[in-house]
Amino acid sequence: MLEKCQNAKERWGGVSDLIDQWLEQRQSLIRTFVALPACEIGQPLNEKLTQFCDLLMDYLSSGHFEVYEQLLREGSDFADGSVEKAQALFPLIQASTDSALDFNDHYGAFDKPTLREIRDFATDLSHLGETMEERFELEDRMIATLHDVHSALVNEA
Repeated sequence: MLEKCQNAKERWGGVSDLIDQWLEQRQSLIRTFVALPACEIGQPLNEKLTQFCDLLMDYLSSGHFEVYEQLLREGSDFADGSVEKAQALFPLIQASTDSALDFNDHYGAFDKPTLREIRDFATDLSHLGETMEERFELEDRMIATLHDVHSALVNEA
């Protein structure tokens, strides 16, 4: 997952400061996610999980309220159908947003978990990882749809 994130940053880094910052957020989110299973149960896990949920909410918010809007605005300048293609990805991305919000609501504060909650947490964390990996791929497709095609056009001009 981290390698795919690095590849996306190399492909689209520099497109704009906003997207660069967003891809940095993604890397930080993934690093924190990967560290969660190694945390000891109790305060260390609760602190790392709170940090992860904060990063997750920041990443989702930046995507929905800043990055996606900028991408659509830039794509609309070309009137070549790329906006419609990108908009078709939104319902798929929304499903992962819902999963992430549910995870945050349930695990944002994970103080003194029971054994059952720890078991459920492991399952839910794994599911969230798969969901977020799919989301990152969809977001990368959106960036490609709205930037790669247009960067070739801009460079020819």
